[in-house]
Amino acid sequence: MEAGHPSPDSSSEECTVLEALSGKGLDCHTHTGKVGHTHTLILLPSPNPPPPSPPTHTLLLHTLLLLHTHTTLHTLPPHTPSSTDMLTMCVCVCCLQVTALYCSGCEVCVCEECASGEHADHPTGPLLAALETHRDGLQERLTAAQNRLPQISEALVSLREILQQLTNQRALIEEDIHVSFEELHKTLDVRKSVLLMELEVTYGLKQKVLQAQLDTLLHGQGGIVDTCTQTEKALSGEASAASLQAERGLGETLGELASQGLPFQAEENDQLDLLMEAEGLRKSIHKLGTIITTSAVASQSEASGLGLEQCIVGLPACVTITTRDKAGGPCRSGNAILSAEVCTPDGSVADGEILDYKNGTYDFVYTVNKEGEFSLALRLYDQHIKGSPFRLRVTRSPDPEESPPTTTATSLTATATTSTGSSEGAKRRGKSPGSGSKKKGSRRTGSALGTPRRKENPIEDDLIFRIGTKGRNKGEFTNLQGVSASSSGRILIADSNNQCVQIFSNEGEFNSRFGVRGRSPGQLQRPTGVAVHPNGDIIIADYDNKWVSIFSSEGKYKAKLGSGRLMGPKGVSVDQNGHVIVVDNKACTVFIFQPTGKLVSKFGSRGNGDKQFAGPHFAAVNNNNEIIVTDFHNHSVKVFTPEGELLLKFGSNGEGNGQFNAPTGVAVDVNGNIIVADWGNSRIQVFDSSGSFLSYINTSADPLYGPQGLALTSDGHVVVADSGNHCFKVYRYLQ
Repeated sequence: MEAGHPSPDSSSEECTVLEALSGKGLDCHTHTGKVGHTHTLILLPSPNPPPPSPPTHTLLLHTLLLLHTHTTLHTLPPHTPSSTDMLTMCVCVCCLQVTALYCSGCEVCVCEECASGEHADHPTGPLLAALETHRDGLQERLTAAQNRLPQISEALVSLREILQQLTNQRALIEEDIHVSFEELHKTLDVRKSVLLMELEVTYGLKQKVLQAQLDTLLHGQGGIVDTCTQTEKALSGEASAASLQAERGLGETLGELASQGLPFQAEENDQLDLLMEAEGLRKSIHKLGTIITTSAVASQSEASGLGLEQCIVGLPACVTITTRDKAGGPCRSGNAILSAEVCTPDGSVADGEILDYKNGTYDFVYTVNKEGEFSLALRLYDQHIKGSPFRLRVTRSPDPEESPPTTTATSLTATATTSTGSSEGAKRRGKSPGSGSKKKGSRRTGSALGTPRRKENPIEDDLIFRIGTKGRNKGEFTNLQGVSASSSGRILIADSNNQCVQIFSNEGEFNSRFGVRGRSPGQLQRPTGVAVHPNGDIIIADYDNKWVSIFSSEGKYKAKLGSGRLMGPKGVSVDQNGHVIVVDNKACTVFIFQPTGKLVSKFGSRGNGDKQFAGPHFAAVNNNNEIIVTDFHNHSVKVFTPEGELLLKFGSNGEGNGQFNAPTGVAVDVNGNIIVADWGNSRIQVFDSSGSFLSYINTSADPLYGPQGLALTSDGHVVVADSGNHCFKVYRYLQ
């Protein structure tokens, strides 16, 4: 039968079954391509002529159902279906009967006979229900796919920011390289000029001596030659009474010349050499500068250790951070930019430090000094690592007499869980300080929280005023650290997380602020210490930039010192000679520099010996030019000579008079009294010059929380950085 002709028994009202002959194809004006000769095509019925609407009819009229069967002719009974019928009918794949049933198991249309036959064990149902189920599933997948779009957009924004920061950082480093080598060139040129000048001066001195000696000999030689010539001339003439007098004069002159003392031995030598020990410098130049980077990503990096699960209130706890790359492989180098914060819900921050082991692992050592709910946030390149932030709940165990018999010690413990799921790294345990043995806790005295009993400290109303709240505006702070006071009546605050220094009057009035965030000279990344030089310059220790910056009294950048030597400067001070004292918290070393940047001396190393430090924080200088250093993790204060010889050590770990729980800020008055900020005990203690305890400063009206830097104002008050409360406070003392 030719394609396109009706079957002999069909009518215009019947569905037309078109049969493709062997070797021929059948075209459809709606669908591209040919229908194969082994296919039977069935066109669903429609009114004749077909109406132009609804669109569903037109669509179905052009729907070709390609049935893989033998070439046969099928005539369907006359029928004019409704729109609903047409949407819910299909042809049974077994017997080619029009049906509205669907076998979900086989995913084909079946008639009722087949549904009760070979598909009897299969789930069947109305085609419409199958269509709805399919569409519901499709809608769910559509929604799921669309839900990814905000995540993709957020990731794109983040990646663009990282790429922009990377580009900016490259430009900054490129500028640093140019500036550094230009400075080296200038330094070399200056040294060249100095050497040439020294050469000229040295040559001039030696040449002057030799030239004077030469002139003396030439003058003597000339006198002898002239006199000898005259004498020879006189002797060649006839002797007479007239020539006798002249000859007598020549004889006397010759006698004088013959006995004249002349400098026949050289009074200088010809040595003029150059000793240029350049080989070591050349080797240093070949190794000068290193591009530091790491492949660590926050999403793969993880934390572990007992510090995630428990800590003793007032004692250091340790968390180990293992950095990993995008594939989860461990990073083997250090210098990743990590930050850590232990916060209470009200925003108070506990103190801690990050130790870089240069092998891809880091320790965050922190101390919690009161009970409550805490949040531990660990960030790598400003992104939370896996499992961060962690939730810490610090609780107090019952008293020993109320404890079960198995309890042998009173302890304050902190438990940690993750707020975003468990960290895989938490399965591995890091060794925290003191984890080798179980330490006993003790009840805290009233003075431990800055509220000493009156009999211990009879001074009342020591607080004069407080300035600041948490924020980024002028007069607001975020984790303030160092404090300094100038002789001109100014109070300077190192506002660490706001990357600036704020200046106030002794009465607490805001004067000015300066500082731009960054890692280039003149910028601040994490200012922690501040001091005022006698010439008015402002000296700032930048912990993250690993150098000390010097600004004018108006905040204009002048120079930096310690770059390449310092690892983590925390506190700064100025001695009686105008030298800059730098406490390197990471290196556990005290450096002494000239304001020009020349290193005068250094002393100290990591350890718990008398001349060693464990995380030193701040320093002060007394009238004898002795350096007083707070040794944070060794819970003591040490006094040294400028040469680094230990003179005095006082303090031990505890909460009693004269004991410390991680001392931080320190200052010394004109009488030699030493004022110390006791960070873990949230108090300020006063000692005499021999280290004997004198008094507390009463902080009961507005308790301290993690005091940091401390200084004495020009009008005789104590100013302290109350870091946890994001403010500074001014107190009376010894009155």
